[in-house]
Amino acid sequence: MCCILAVLSLLGPRVAFVVTWLATDKVDLAFKGGWGWPLLGVIFFPWTVLLYTLSYAPVVGVSGFGWVLVGLGVLADLVSYASGPASRRRQMAAA
Repeated sequence: MCCILAVLSLLGPRVAFVVTWLATDKVDLAFKGGWGWPLLGVIFFPWTVLLYTLSYAPVVGVSGFGWVLVGLGVLADLVSYASGPASRRRQMAAA
């Protein structure tokens, strides 16, 4: 069960971002038509780039509560990167 949750947490934001990129123009608006930053974002910081894209408003950009969401995305990405080594240490200690 734990492996299924790990796979979903890794693929979930990436799939959601790719669907958003293909189905809407929000990614092009948020990143001004460039494809480099969104591609790097979906590879390394998927939660952050997804929440940035969803929080972006065409006229004002990201403001107010949108920055809170982007901050939560950064936190989610950092936690997902930190949870791997911590999990391995617990498994090594249990064995």
